[in-house]
Amino acid sequence: MRFFAVGPDHFRELPAAPAELPQTGFLWIGSGRREFEVRHAELQGLLLDWTGSHLVDLHVSDLLNNQLPSHHDYTSAYDLIVFRRLAAHPQLVPATAESPSATATLARGVQELVDTSPVGFAVFDRVLLTVHPADCAVREHFAHRLAEQQTTGPEGRGSGRLPTSPADLMLRMINHMVDSYLELRRLLTRQLGTLQKDLLDPRSRFDDWQVLLDSRNGLHLLEDICEDQRSAVQEWIDALDEWPQEAEAEHRRERELLRVRSRDVLEHVERVLVHVRRLEHSTESAVQMHFSALANRTNEIMRTLTVLTAVFLPLNLITGFFGMNFDGLPLIHSDTGVWIAAGMMTVIAVALGGFFWRRRYLGSSLRR
Repeated sequence: MRFFAVGPDHFRELPAAPAELPQTGFLWIGSGRREFEVRHAELQGLLLDWTGSHLVDLHVSDLLNNQLPSHHDYTSAYDLIVFRRLAAHPQLVPATAESPSATATLARGVQELVDTSPVGFAVFDRVLLTVHPADCAVREHFAHRLAEQQTTGPEGRGSGRLPTSPADLMLRMINHMVDSYLELRRLLTRQLGTLQKDLLDPRSRFDDWQVLLDSRNGLHLLEDICEDQRSAVQEWIDALDEWPQEAEAEHRRERELLRVRSRDVLEHVERVLVHVRRLEHSTESAVQMHFSALANRTNEIMRTLTVLTAVFLPLNLITGFFGMNFDGLPLIHSDTGVWIAAGMMTVIAVALGGFFWRRRYLGSSLRR
């Protein structure tokens, strides 16, 4: 558990929990889920001293739940947001490069490639509590990033400006987690592209159906997670609009900046949702094209066999006719009868073959 004092012109890490809130700015508490579980009673007392309120027991359970979907809730003292991140598993990050391990990674399903652990945010007026999974790099990323940005000063703009409120920092973290999905696009696109290539290759027998099924289920799961993310951010925006109106112009401007950043986060979530749906649609289309190509090849094979049957059918008729046990059959006792019958069969076979060739029942166009 780490404590940070964040202000308009300063950012520093505190060695321990302070006895009171800083004079300016706010306090950011970044904790791992296990640390929060062990020290949540102590933290509840600190929150009561700092803010006059503490976390509701139900919200404590939400922050400790590793399977909770993204959602938003609030009390009169704070807002609670649980947001499931979309990031590659740490052990799979090296496999995103062009390497032999990347080929092995592509054989896995989408569910095995994406880590969707939840990150919890409790947003007070001057305190931000974040609860992260054990392998989450968001806290360390922002601790390092804000330490570098403090040299920009209050006159900085854009990403160089330090957060002005706990809600501002929370939105930056959520936006970073949403944008981290962009790093997954190449990996997921390559993984699904490899499956689609194998599906549509006419010279291979596709047998990775379990991987394909896992990938489709993983995309459905990603879509559900993105829907929950969008709902959580939208509920936060609705709650933000219900906050009491500020009288001071500076506070009104900060509130408007929060709305702008919230809408930007919502737009990024919707972009991720569109990309997931595009991948899902592409996978469904590849499966349909595979079965269409398989049916087309089956039809070509059956057509070729039908043509060959039609060519040899009159030949079988001729041989069957001259094979009857009658003495009065023509050409039976002639020395040239066999050659005449063979010539008739050859002419009929060539004529039928040419006829079917011109009708495009045979030829290289079908084999392609």
